[in-house]
Amino acid sequence: MSATTADTTSAPTADPDAEPRRYRHRKYDRREAIAGYLFISPWIVGFLVFTLGAMIYSLVISFTHYNLATGVANPAGFDNYTQLLNDPKVATSLSNTLFYAVMAVPAEIVFALFLAMLLNRVGRGAGIFRTIYYLPKMTPAVATASVFLLLLNGNTGAINKALALIGIEGPQWLIDPNWVKPSIVIMTLWGVSGTMVIFLAALKNVPQDLYEVSSIDGAGPVRQFFNITLPMISPAVFFNVIVLTIAALQVFDQAYLLFWRDQTNYSPDSSLFYGVYLFQQAFQQFNFGFAAAMAWLLFVIIMIISLIQVKVSNRLVYYESEN
Repeated sequence: MSATTADTTSAPTADPDAEPRRYRHRKYDRREAIAGYLFISPWIVGFLVFTLGAMIYSLVISFTHYNLATGVANPAGFDNYTQLLNDPKVATSLSNTLFYAVMAVPAEIVFALFLAMLLNRVGRGAGIFRTIYYLPKMTPAVATASVFLLLLNGNTGAINKALALIGIEGPQWLIDPNWVKPSIVIMTLWGVSGTMVIFLAALKNVPQDLYEVSSIDGAGPVRQFFNITLPMISPAVFFNVIVLTIAALQVFDQAYLLFWRDQTNYSPDSSLFYGVYLFQQAFQQFNFGFAAAMAWLLFVIIMIISLIQVKVSNRLVYYESEN
């Protein structure tokens, strides 16, 4: 009798409001999801029409001989892709672009990290210095190119005049084929502040306790940098390497504004980048089918390089949450 009573009193009672409460939660979640989709719907429409739609359309016309004036696309099969292998300018522009990327990406990473570490040490007035360092990023590309055309002038440029003060004869930056790509790298470093801001945010998140403990153990600044700072900000380094590599492989405005804006290009082969040649094929020669094939070749190259970088990052990047 007592056991029966105990079982009866311990049995859970059904909550009559449980089902209405679950229904209200589901209704609220549905309304919240609808509101979220409505807020992002302009981006979704823009992505589908101007990005995904344009990519699919470019893939279609890459297999055609497309006439912009008439809008007629005659089937071409794989002729445009075969022409990629036979056109020597494609190989030249691609090698120039890859060479530039190999120079520019490490230079941007090192310079941006150096600036970020300087700003990370600033106490008072840090906001002012961050604003000053970020201002070059806001400068229009045309204005930047006009300034660097003056700075990099081999005869009267400010850079060569500064080098002459220390006894160094500056090169012909805009004429000598050996110095064309370094001149574009110098111009690229002008807008490195976006990368710097990402590094600065990563440096702010490094625990200061690690530096204090390492100082007690006798570690100097160099050892702290390689054993603490670099591993802790390695996800930011990896992100910047990926983004800068993609940007370097698509470089266009720096090369075009410095060398191809007018008809006085003294180094046409060394300054012919892939993006510039694609622009020439599409908007000067109106060979849109071939230009689309070039764009898809670049897309495949970027995908392969990005996958290799992701694979390598699994061994080099340190994620604190995984340890």
